[in-house]
Amino acid sequence: MTDEHPDENQNHDAERAVAEAPATGDARVDDAVAGLRRLQGRPAEDHVAVLEEVHGQLRDILDDLGPGQQ
Repeated sequence: MTDEHPDENQNHDAERAVAEAPATGDARVDDAVAGLRRLQGRPAEDHVAVLEEVHGQLRDILDDLGPGQQ
């Protein structure tokens, strides 16, 4: 049996991983990670902007923690 659309399986796996991401205990981190759900159904060329935004949010959270709290 051949798979006509192998990329669709990869997309579904990624979507499940985001949907099933465990809570971190920090609402700010959980909200940032939830932003990855916006990748669903978007073309690959839109992914970079979403990933950069989420990455920026996570960096800001780490910066707020300061040294020794990370």
